Amino acid sequence: MNNPLLTQVVRELTTPESTDTLLFHHSDGHPLPSLSVLTEIVDLCRAILFPGYFGHSGISSHTLPYHTGVNIESLYHKLVDQVKAGLCFAEKSECTHDKAENIAIEFISHLPRLRKLLATDVVAAYEGDPAATSYSEVISCYPAIRAISNFRIAHELHLLGVPLIPRIITEMAHSETGIDIHPAATIGSHFTIDHGTGVVIGATSILGNHVKIYQGVTLGAKSFPLDAQGNPIKGIDRHPILEDNVIVYSNSTILGRVTIGHDAVIGGNVWITEDVPAKAKVLQRR
Repeated sequence: MNNPLLTQVVRELTTPESTDTLLFHHSDGHPLPSLSVLTEIVDLCRAILFPGYFGHSGISSHTLPYHTGVNIESLYHKLVDQVKAGLCFAEKSECTHDKAENIAIEFISHLPRLRKLLATDVVAAYEGDPAATSYSEVISCYPAIRAISNFRIAHELHLLGVPLIPRIITEMAHSETGIDIHPAATIGSHFTIDHGTGVVIGATSILGNHVKIYQGVTLGAKSFPLDAQGNPIKGIDRHPILEDNVIVYSNSTILGRVTIGHDAVIGGNVWITEDVPAKAKVLQRR
């Protein structure tokens, strides 16, 4: 490099001070998870979970076993490599091929249950929206189904102890739909988000069955307690609990480890930092 200005830039960009928190030191044979391959994995999961809607367009009941087998085989091999990369990212001593294989097999074994759970979400979206004309429209078009699908895939991987990858998968849906669901959140069956844009569901949130929320809803943390050194204390329960059959209307914010009792209705543009009893209605004052 002959240009002294470019040489100076290279020198500045490679100093320890410049790369302190931004440089990832790769080890031989231990690449980071690949965003493009993780996208392929999510697409394969969708093709398996929603056959005919995603993946091969010519699928039928006669060809379903063949296409499912091919997709499962491809998913397995891609998932093993990416899970191993995630394990190596977190702790290289634990990133063995055998461990990645076991996790991939266990994840794939959960797909039948995952499909049943997603089927309840499709029903909830269809029954909760008078504009929905069919289940097919809901599966094909609704951003909530895309975001919830990513979440449920990511949540399974999170429960299996896979680092980094679950968060990447939910952030894919966040970028596509504007719906931000942390993979560590716990969400029951028949969950739906109407419209969806701007929804935030924090890591320690717990949602029961038949919960419905609208666009702009935040289930967030009220504050971050600090340790003696002034750093945020992590790993504590700091997000809301929504019991069964709760509805939260648009642009409402619920903060902290509060409980919204079953069958409660939270109106739009409401700010909540305290428990709400079962069957209550919380509305803006006129």
